[in-house]
Amino acid sequence: MTDVIQLLPDSVANQIAAGEVIQRPASVIKELVENAVDAGATTIHVLVVDAGRTSIQVIDDGCGMSETDARLAFERHATSKIRKADDLFSLRTMGFRGEALPSIAAVAQVELRTRRETDEVGTCLALSGSRVESQEPCSCSVGSSFTVSNLFFNVPARRKFLKTNATELNNILTAFERIVLVYPNISFTLHSNGQELMNLRAGNQLQRITDIYGRRYAQDLLPLQVDTELCKVKGFVAKPETARKKGAPECFFVNGRYMKHPYFHKAVLQAYERLIPIGTHIPYFIYFEVNPADIDVNIHPTKTEIKFENEQAIWQLLMAAVKDAIGQFCAIPQIDFDTEGKPDIPVYDPLSVQTPSTPHVQRTPNYNPFQPQKPKAAAGWEQLYANLPSAKTEAQPESPTLFDEHELNPIGRDNITAEKSPIHYQYKGRYIMTAVKSGLMIIDQHRADVRIRYEQYLALQKTRTADTQQVLFPEVIQFTPAELPILEKVLPRLSSVGFDLTNLGQGSYAINGIPAGIEGLNYVRLLQDMVEEALQHDNASSDELERTLALSMARHAAIPQGQVLNNDEMENIVNELFACGNVNYTPDGHTILCILPQHEIEELLK
Repeated sequence: MTDVIQLLPDSVANQIAAGEVIQRPASVIKELVENAVDAGATTIHVLVVDAGRTSIQVIDDGCGMSETDARLAFERHATSKIRKADDLFSLRTMGFRGEALPSIAAVAQVELRTRRETDEVGTCLALSGSRVESQEPCSCSVGSSFTVSNLFFNVPARRKFLKTNATELNNILTAFERIVLVYPNISFTLHSNGQELMNLRAGNQLQRITDIYGRRYAQDLLPLQVDTELCKVKGFVAKPETARKKGAPECFFVNGRYMKHPYFHKAVLQAYERLIPIGTHIPYFIYFEVNPADIDVNIHPTKTEIKFENEQAIWQLLMAAVKDAIGQFCAIPQIDFDTEGKPDIPVYDPLSVQTPSTPHVQRTPNYNPFQPQKPKAAAGWEQLYANLPSAKTEAQPESPTLFDEHELNPIGRDNITAEKSPIHYQYKGRYIMTAVKSGLMIIDQHRADVRIRYEQYLALQKTRTADTQQVLFPEVIQFTPAELPILEKVLPRLSSVGFDLTNLGQGSYAINGIPAGIEGLNYVRLLQDMVEEALQHDNASSDELERTLALSMARHAAIPQGQVLNNDEMENIVNELFACGNVNYTPDGHTILCILPQHEIEELLK
């Protein structure tokens, strides 16, 4: 019987390793940019074509490589970062496994041009599917230039399952941001299809954050810094009022490396307990400096999961640091220098001889608070009610009216009788209560208005007949580079519902007009939330994207909980609700109304 176990060829082994290390074009950029950082580069350029499908180029001005090192760098487990196993516990570099370049070369066509400062000529090395095509001297600048073409050309299944260009570009931006946030002293540029998306100059940490996420973050971030023997914690957390439901950047970095740590994330949220609504997120950028011997980064190929030796102690330290930053912000007194219209407070003069007079208090000596007092009726009170109709002649409410059968929602049409009273009652500013033939109907006014406005905005996107209200002073809104691709996709739909935006360049847009009827809303925040919602559903079809934008706008414009309504306003909501295609549920599945049957009311009152 022949042996069945055999060694795999290097090309097959590299493709297997590439399945873990290189998952999408963003993984290639992450590995190459990290190598450029480890090479001591001060300027790094990243250029992608078709979101990395066609070409990815990373150019740096680092130390470069010799002819031998350039060839050896594409061998598995060949690295300059470590020499022995003990070096894993003293890592100061981004990479150390020696798997990135072999994995990239196994699934793409790679060209490397590199030169050291001491060399007169550089080296040009070309590989395709782990096979060396050519190696020859060339003329190039100091540093390295990697060009990765036709990613996954020999793994069609992996290439087939890549997402759309917008999604892959968003992943590239996310991976790029996680690196540039750690190294503000390095200049970075990012180009997509010849268009510049980011141009980040070297500066400080706060400047790098505002360059990426917009100038508004400069006013919303609070600094934190703690220096202990256990670890050093520094960075920025946002003010409580900046909390949002989604889209908030939440970044942890340890020793210059991005990491995901749900346990530390809970520590940050714990510090904001009772300061932000439940279910919202707060932006933060927190950097840890820990002894490399106290952490383990070698537990996942992407190196984003890290184990800490003193995890519980760091958790307590982090929560205390965030609370201290919030406390310092809240403890700052506000000095009001606007004294116009304020009462004058006289200055105390101890030399003044004037004696203040005792105030005279009028009192009734015969008044006894423990004796019941009978109110005295004013003379001629009957004349005040002379012209009012008597109780017997008061107009009685009209008999209940019926909705047409086509106005009812198909769901529950058989068991919901829409015979209702024209008189409604509002309970605690949240619910509209009205009598129907089968009992008492209770409607959530906010959810009902969400359903009504959702269908209206959905119709406006299809008919493009929305009215635009021009604003007197245009507001300027700043979008992040990650939001710009999806913004171009949804701009026609925003125009169809009434928004008038002008591109000012560099991710800035002027809001010249807004949809009629939302003048009292914070339309800057509304636009930000709509784009963030669209970003979360960028893989959706055109119809799904329209529904996402309509729902986001309806949530902001709907009647809030607690708003007092008169009977006519409640009547309009009920009538418009029953004219909708679905009266029972909001577009996101929340119940709008319920009916308390007549027999249950009678049982309760027995």
